[in-house]
Amino acid sequence: MVRFIVRRMLQMAGVLVILSVLLFVWLKALPGGPVSAILGERATPSRRAALEAALGLDQPIHVQYLRFLDRALHGDFGASTGVLPGEDAFHVFLIRLPATIELSIVAITLAVALGIPLGYFAARRKGSLLDSGAVVFSLIGVAVPVFFTAFLLKYFVAVQWQLLPVSGRQDARLDATRVTGLFVLDGILTREWDAAWDATLHLILPALALATIPFAVIFRITRASVLDTLDADFVRTAESKGLTTKVIRGRHVLRNAMLPVVTTIGLSLGGLLAGAILTETVFSFPGIGDAIAQGYREKDYAVLQVLILASAAIFVIINLAVDIAYAIIDPRIRTR
Repeated sequence: MVRFIVRRMLQMAGVLVILSVLLFVWLKALPGGPVSAILGERATPSRRAALEAALGLDQPIHVQYLRFLDRALHGDFGASTGVLPGEDAFHVFLIRLPATIELSIVAITLAVALGIPLGYFAARRKGSLLDSGAVVFSLIGVAVPVFFTAFLLKYFVAVQWQLLPVSGRQDARLDATRVTGLFVLDGILTREWDAAWDATLHLILPALALATIPFAVIFRITRASVLDTLDADFVRTAESKGLTTKVIRGRHVLRNAMLPVVTTIGLSLGGLLAGAILTETVFSFPGIGDAIAQGYREKDYAVLQVLILASAAIFVIINLAVDIAYAIIDPRIRTR
């Protein structure tokens, strides 16, 4: 098991190195580059030359990359020029991270809580009205863009019916205590129940919008996996031995059917970072996705660097956790 984890960690490090190269090349290809973004209208030839020397942009390309990699490893990405002007770019990431974590946890929880049971019961009742309706609903979830779903929820539920807040993470009028940066958890820890409830209400719409695609994928994978497992020889053998339905479903069907579902959940959790860009922008939810969109608009290259690298690191760490979970569930994976 240790060798398996070490091998996966080395692969993870390789992915991050390749991504750092691609990010470095992308930054070099952007019009104006970081010098123009930092100086703006003050970009005189002398100032440009001085800043290029300070950033090492007058050095050979391989030296520039090594300096870029060294700064990235030390969390030194420079100061924000657009998202939070003057603030350290890595600090911007730390400020925005809790919002995206909170939103992603709620979204993936909704997707798993609905997708797995519905996929299982749809497979058990293949061809029924429940099965057909759930399949159609999942197709809609995959086909409709997440930003359009977000707009619909915002317009009807928040604007027209005024049932939930339109935007933000919490009512600015609340003098809530901050502990972890996760507003719902902070309200519970400090027993500020009004703050926790208000943060929960602000989470519902963006979490529902963000959960639509992972729900559809998890449902379809669960349904297909359960159908395959129900037709397996070991299930028929268990039935012929006279085992109870409860034992067969729990020990044989669900355990084996969950293998591909675990991978799907992990990949979906990582994919929520991409969907969060659109969802957070629609609901003005101040997380990583909203910061990436704002950083791109403002040409805030320092913030874009740290957010892209950090998002990729989070994604590969989630995949590592999924691989380990997969290996625990199915020991045969460790030898592959």
